[in-house]
Amino acid sequence: MVSSMSPFSVSAFRHLFGAQITSLVGTGLTTVALSLLAFDLAGEDAGLVLGSVLALKMVAYLLIAPVAGGIAHRVPRRAWLVGLDVLRAAIVLCLPFVDQIWQIFVLVFVINAASAGFTPVFQAIIPEILDDEKTYTKGLSYARFAYDLENLASPAVAAALLFVWQFDSLFIVNCLTFVVSAILIVSANIPAAAQTDRVGGFYENTLFGLVAYLKTPRLRGLLAVYFAVSCVGAMIIVNTVVLTRSVLGGSEIMTTVFLGCAGAGSMCAAFLIPKVIDQLGERRLMLSGIVFAAGAMLVGGINMMLGFGSAVFYAVLWAIAGAGTTFAQTPGGRLVQRSAAVGDKSAFFAANFALSHGGWLVAYAMVGWLGGLVDLSVAFLASGSMALLGVGLAVSVWPRKDPLEIHHSHPGFWHDHPHDHHDPHHTHAHPGTQTDAVDANDHTHAHSDDDERHRHEHFHPPVTHKHRFVIDSHHSRWPVESGEQV
Repeated sequence: MVSSMSPFSVSAFRHLFGAQITSLVGTGLTTVALSLLAFDLAGEDAGLVLGSVLALKMVAYLLIAPVAGGIAHRVPRRAWLVGLDVLRAAIVLCLPFVDQIWQIFVLVFVINAASAGFTPVFQAIIPEILDDEKTYTKGLSYARFAYDLENLASPAVAAALLFVWQFDSLFIVNCLTFVVSAILIVSANIPAAAQTDRVGGFYENTLFGLVAYLKTPRLRGLLAVYFAVSCVGAMIIVNTVVLTRSVLGGSEIMTTVFLGCAGAGSMCAAFLIPKVIDQLGERRLMLSGIVFAAGAMLVGGINMMLGFGSAVFYAVLWAIAGAGTTFAQTPGGRLVQRSAAVGDKSAFFAANFALSHGGWLVAYAMVGWLGGLVDLSVAFLASGSMALLGVGLAVSVWPRKDPLEIHHSHPGFWHDHPHDHHDPHHTHAHPGTQTDAVDANDHTHAHSDDDERHRHEHFHPPVTHKHRFVIDSHHSRWPVESGEQV
């Protein structure tokens, strides 16, 4: 039974959700304005400019998100988010003054670099303020619903505003939405970041999230699912206009209707996820969703090769694909927060953000080139086939039995990191203390309260135990067998 608690009953979530909505709307308006600006500067080469901008966006996400995840735990999160919102507002405000194509590339890279720093930290806060998993799942669904609604509403809002304003005024609106987002974040009750026992410099902290993410079996499965989602999603984003205009002979309105069908399917799925996920579990729901989405692409490709299929037929496929991809990707946040220590969530969400967008970079190139250079039916078949390949990879690396608590053992070792004495690993001795049969109470401390976190070199005696298992400073690899040494 689904909990009746609404995430909107939590004040902090209301503020952060409002910040997300305002920045999404502003970003959607800027997408429209950027298209018009590119046409103004590049004319018939505007498509090439926008394609390059899209690729640059993915590169910014891939390069910057791990760096942000590695250093975010050192900075107050409210100041971090507000600072990046202000930076994005300032960059967007520069766009109306652009008169060279290279300036678009520079500003777009910087604004997306700021987004790569903002989004993972924002995502890591949500499960902390919605600590009940069912409520958090509803929060994820509402976020997905808002994203799809923005995709449908922003072009219509932009069209209405363009009747009375020049397109560069849309950049000013986007600037204001980032300012509103910053104000809402300032007013939100954001909990202080949990302390982490990670040590090391910039390089080690940047790599930590990526390495730990890839060492976690369920997250490797999630990454394969994300790749499958990107193969289907890229087909919808890149080739909807080709399908509706060139193949079906429709108008711009048909293109909008098809995108609306994909969005409607996605929103229906987002509404259903909290009601079905506990019965099916994440693994079954996500894999089933992407199989349906991949199947829609394969059916579309086969029918196109045979010369069958009407506009209604393909619109239904678009709705199925939209629903399937949402079933596949929306529960991912649950897996990420479940796989990270409390103080490491930002690093894991940053790794998730960066690695998942790597799949989009590959998928955009694949379906775009195949659709343009070969045939749209080949792009359909490649999209569905690559998505099924992702499903197969996910099944192989994501164990069907995936317990939270795992029986494992540790060798005895010395190391140095911030700690207190309530962690099961911290029954230890100081340097020079006898290391066999050690009792945590057999040594003294320079500080007055053992409950305080402190740092010194200490010895962990060998131990075999069972607890919620995550990759962190004490667990450098995932145990394959029960009781295996980590």
